[in-house]
Amino acid sequence: MSPVHPASAIPDPSPAAPRLALRGTVLRFVGNPFDMLPDEALSVDTDGLVIIENGRISAVGSYDQLAPGLKDDSAVIDHRGSLIGPGFIDTHVHYPQLGVIASYGEQLLTWLERYVFPEERRFAEQAYARRIASDFLDNLLHQGTTTAAVYCTVHPESVEAFFSESTRRNTRMIAGKVLMDRNAPDYLRDTAQGGYDESRRLIDKWHGRGRQLYAVTPRFAPTSTEAQLDLAGALLDTAPDLFMQTHLLETLREEEWVRSLFPHRTGYLDVYDKAGLVRPRSIFGHAVHVNEQDLTRCAHAGCTLAHCPTSNAFLGSGAFRLFDAMRPDRRVHVGLGTDIGGGNSLSMLRVMNDAYCAAQSHGTSLHPVQAYWLATAGAAQALGLQHQIGQVEPGLEADLCVMDPYATPLMAQRAKRAETVSDLLFALSMLGDDRAISATYVMGLRHQRPTP
Repeated sequence: MSPVHPASAIPDPSPAAPRLALRGTVLRFVGNPFDMLPDEALSVDTDGLVIIENGRISAVGSYDQLAPGLKDDSAVIDHRGSLIGPGFIDTHVHYPQLGVIASYGEQLLTWLERYVFPEERRFAEQAYARRIASDFLDNLLHQGTTTAAVYCTVHPESVEAFFSESTRRNTRMIAGKVLMDRNAPDYLRDTAQGGYDESRRLIDKWHGRGRQLYAVTPRFAPTSTEAQLDLAGALLDTAPDLFMQTHLLETLREEEWVRSLFPHRTGYLDVYDKAGLVRPRSIFGHAVHVNEQDLTRCAHAGCTLAHCPTSNAFLGSGAFRLFDAMRPDRRVHVGLGTDIGGGNSLSMLRVMNDAYCAAQSHGTSLHPVQAYWLATAGAAQALGLQHQIGQVEPGLEADLCVMDPYATPLMAQRAKRAETVSDLLFALSMLGDDRAISATYVMGLRHQRPTP
């Protein structure tokens, strides 16, 4: 039998030694926790083994069952006491805003003008963009997040930098150049046709290259003319598996602005719908103020709403009605997002915490297994990537997050009182942060944490 190494001592596996096995408490979803009792949707193997070969999961089961069949060159990493699950998936985040995270004192529109736009100007310089992209991706992995839907800036250089750094880490990322041809500073505007042409070149170069995926990215309706939105829809028609990401109904002031700019449309979502942007693989950030008509249309179209409770609380935008969106008779796809830099943490555990609080504000309780599903398997399903990521299952890419419920004295005190794994998940989401992420694996390779 192969030796067992402590998690802190094992060297990272190399392409020359592709077999790896992780031992610990393995979490697997057997169903949607919004359709069944949440505890029954999660399968728990308290002494499980995840076997990885050539970057993919080849087997999952109990240690006693699988360990005797391990090959001699398999390294077994001991994560006992920790929870082994899929890597987190962040469905809405802005990498160029990393530098203005935790900026004081504004609501959405003035915050964009004061902090975000001046910072995004710097991403015309590819060296700067690449440095921030590198820091951003390392910080994501440090938090256990292995896939994200990422906004770049209007500059093609920002996209080149991001995908180059993601390729270097072999992470599965979704990203795209922001389209913005009005109501923004001159230094951040493109044109309808210029944005189309630049996006087309980036799609041809990066979409489907390795693990990189492209998202057509109009920032939000107020910063794009109808001509630009129409061309964004035309871009989506050029390839069947492209993504689209934008913002929707984040604040009431924003909604009023959209109505004044598009008086001939029935609502904010209708602006996007008339441009052909409401479809599968479309991700609408926030959606705090959606109405029933909007939810019905999103359910019918198969698009995704990115719930960003940390950002919504920070900017005073309101609280998304999660359980309205998840109503069984017209279920809408929902994932969780950090929305850096409106959000003030890249931790999906923190977002799970804030999603619980947002649900409580509407008189509903978000079960920890439901929150964990929204941050992993549910997000993968919402993005149409469930056959690649989001679960700990044979055949899927080995993007994994290992969580230590005993990472701090306070967490350890709470974890000792937990009687179930779902209670441990709740404690992790309430008290956890990057210190609770003991390891992150990308296609079976363990991420090395950046040195401060």
